[in-house]
Amino acid sequence: MTSMLKKLSIAAGVCAALGVGVATFTALPAASAAGDKSMQTYRSDLPKLGPLPSLAGASTWLNSSPLDAAQVRGKVVLVDFWTYSCINCIRTLPHVRAWAQKYRDKGLVVIGVHTPEFDFEKDTGNISKAIARFKLDYPIAVDSDHHIWDAFHNNAWPVFYIADAQGQVRARIVGEGNYDKVEKAIQSLLAEAGKHNAMGALTAPQANDEQASPDIAHLGSGETYVGYAQASNFVARGGLKEDVAHDYVASTPGLNEWSFSGNWTVGAERASLNRAGGGIVYRFSARDLHLVLGPGAGGSPVRFQVTVDGGAPGENHGTDTDANGKGVVTETRLYQLVRQTGPVKEHTFEIRFLDPGVDAFAFTFG
Repeated sequence: MTSMLKKLSIAAGVCAALGVGVATFTALPAASAAGDKSMQTYRSDLPKLGPLPSLAGASTWLNSSPLDAAQVRGKVVLVDFWTYSCINCIRTLPHVRAWAQKYRDKGLVVIGVHTPEFDFEKDTGNISKAIARFKLDYPIAVDSDHHIWDAFHNNAWPVFYIADAQGQVRARIVGEGNYDKVEKAIQSLLAEAGKHNAMGALTAPQANDEQASPDIAHLGSGETYVGYAQASNFVARGGLKEDVAHDYVASTPGLNEWSFSGNWTVGAERASLNRAGGGIVYRFSARDLHLVLGPGAGGSPVRFQVTVDGGAPGENHGTDTDANGKGVVTETRLYQLVRQTGPVKEHTFEIRFLDPGVDAFAFTFG
């Protein structure tokens, strides 16, 4: 993965307008009679950044027939670049879902552009499962060949582009956590299009499990790739062996270091376990620990056992484990393995796989 393809966290996310800067918002005049000229002539302060780029080139569309810029002219359009195993994207989805539902009847069209980071995210079946799991009902363009990504000159996940009813992009907002800015931009452009009743209180959707906002104040660990193309902070005698089966002996990791145990083949974007009993150990400091995992080429479920500081996680287990640390990899996606319920502290996480064939891709935290 090139350095241009990067995920932006809430800490790194910024609100920008295609290099123009942060847009400002003018309050809409108070509601009045239908003939009030102040209501008819309201104009958003958001700058015009250019026409909405082409939506052509998707390999398929889900939840909708194919859409193009001409078809959505007359609507305010929110384009959300995301990919389904990206934790930063996952945490935005309760908000995107809420905006789609709240403003649909007021003239908003939400379009999710699913552009993959990993090869498994090109699989339409995997994407469809994610759409069902996250309860997304708005149109999704499956941009597996990056055609729409390239048309927008996009370079990160997640990124929101907001276009007005005349087909002009008026805001580009990067990263999770800028939800008020996104919604105020939506309201402003709907009001400019004559939907004055769109202005008002902002949404505050309920978000649980891996979709919950991160604990930024106590986030001391960052995204860590397992494949050798982007791997960092790996500790084991001899280092990573590229594209060959190798028996690893786990080292004791320091903070934000990790190691394998057992027989693994490490590829550019994934590591595959060749024999049962292998594992991964990681020293981390965060409320949540996630790991993107898949059952491997055969698709057979892979059982696993998680420990925290050598014992069962108990009440600190994640959504995808029980209190004893047991879980099963059944599909390729992000698995939440730890959620600390008390004060966030530094811990040693270990996962051991009771069956062979698992693929491991990346750790993320929250």
